[in-house]
Amino acid sequence: MRATLAAGFAEPVLDAQACFRAALEAMARPGRVQRVAAPPEAPPPLGGAAAALLLTLADADTPVWLDAGPEAEAWARFHAGCPIAAAPGEAAFLLAAGPMPPLASLAAGSEEEPHRSATLILQVAALAEGEGWRLSGPGIEREHRLRVEGLPPGFAADWAANQARFPQGVDLFLCAGDRLAALPRTTHLAAG
Repeated sequence: MRATLAAGFAEPVLDAQACFRAALEAMARPGRVQRVAAPPEAPPPLGGAAAALLLTLADADTPVWLDAGPEAEAWARFHAGCPIAAAPGEAAFLLAAGPMPPLASLAAGSEEEPHRSATLILQVAALAEGEGWRLSGPGIEREHRLRVEGLPPGFAADWAANQARFPQGVDLFLCAGDRLAALPRTTHLAAG
C-alpha cells in the first residue's frame, strides 16, 4: 500500500507570492502580526503559517531541518524540493514544531557573510499585539508590543545573546495557526 502525500498550496504561485509579501512585511515591521493562507493539507503537527513559510522560503538550494516527523519531511521535500539537514546547525531554514533548538547552535553567518545565517520558523501557542514584550529597533518607530505564548523558559536571554552577535545571528519567525510575526536579529526585546 502506498502512502498518499498531502497537498501543498491550493494555488501554488499566488499563495506563495502572498506568503512572501507577508513574510517581508513581518520582517520590515518586527512584531506586527500577519495572516497567511495555509496549505490545505499540511501534515500534523505543522501549523498553517509555519507550513506556508516553509513552502515559500525553502527550495533546492536551502537545507531545511524540521522536527515534525518523517511525513512532514517527505511533504517538505516533495513540495519545496529542499534537502533535509541532519542537524539544526547545518540548516539554512529550520521549522521547530516542538522544542526550540538553542539559538547559539544555529548557523549565524560570518563577519564577512552575515547573510549566510539561519532563519528559524518557530511554532508557538499564540501571538497577540498590544501587550507583552516591548520591541524596539529598525522597523519600529518607537516601541511595539507583542505577546507570545509557548516560548521556552529563558528565551529572552537567548535572544539577547543572539542579538549581541550582530551583524551575525539568527532571524526568527513566530507562527501560531494562520498568523506569523518576525523578530529580525536587530530587534531588541524587553519584558512588558
